[in-house]
Amino acid sequence: MKIADVRANAFAMPLTSPAFPPGPYRFTNREFLVITYRTDPDALRAVVPEPLELGEPLVKYEFIRMPDSTGFGDYTESGQVIPVSFEGVKGGYVHSMYLNDHPPIAGGRELWGFPKKLASPVLEVEIDTLVGTLDYGKVRVAKATMGFKHRGADHAAVSASLAAPNFLLKIIPHVDGTLRICELVRYYTTAVTLKGAWSGPGSLELHPHALAPVADLPVLEVKSALHFVADLTLDLGEVVFDYLAP
Repeated sequence: MKIADVRANAFAMPLTSPAFPPGPYRFTNREFLVITYRTDPDALRAVVPEPLELGEPLVKYEFIRMPDSTGFGDYTESGQVIPVSFEGVKGGYVHSMYLNDHPPIAGGRELWGFPKKLASPVLEVEIDTLVGTLDYGKVRVAKATMGFKHRGADHAAVSASLAAPNFLLKIIPHVDGTLRICELVRYYTTAVTLKGAWSGPGSLELHPHALAPVADLPVLEVKSALHFVADLTLDLGEVVFDYLAP
């Protein structure tokens, strides 16, 4: 293979059989369970990088069921998103993500810098309750419950939250282990079709784990529980801050 061929064909690893196709990526019937909770503000300050700014000491713990996604297949995801602002615009900082499918782990980390790790999340309905669980190996690290479709939620508010920017810290080391890329990345979801949204009583348990430390942002009070289903496109990102720039 010639040098020009490498340059023309290199998109993702491995060169001759990338783990995922080029984006953007469309998701159909993406189902969310989002438990918003109050946490320790000092714990938040310890994990949210500047130049992002914190407001209230809140965390959104999410379970996301993705049965139909371009190039990534059928999988489930779970993790924490922290409400922040950047240059006066409110959005969310993706702090942790755990999922059960290799292509979106590879694509998420390589393209945007999503903090994805392999684990076993599940989102399902048990009789009258929407239940999300996250196991890291054989250890249960998170469990969320919500009354199934108790009340309709404000569609305009849910749509506005989906239109807000999200932020990631993309880190790629050099071959000698030093930092080669360290960037704050912003991305959006677009072409959103909200198919339904509901609220109801909710609960959340987080358990300590050395390698899945979701409990480092402890649950002090559950503020709300939200369940919604949408079609959306995950757009590619842009760098808004370079930590290695002089």
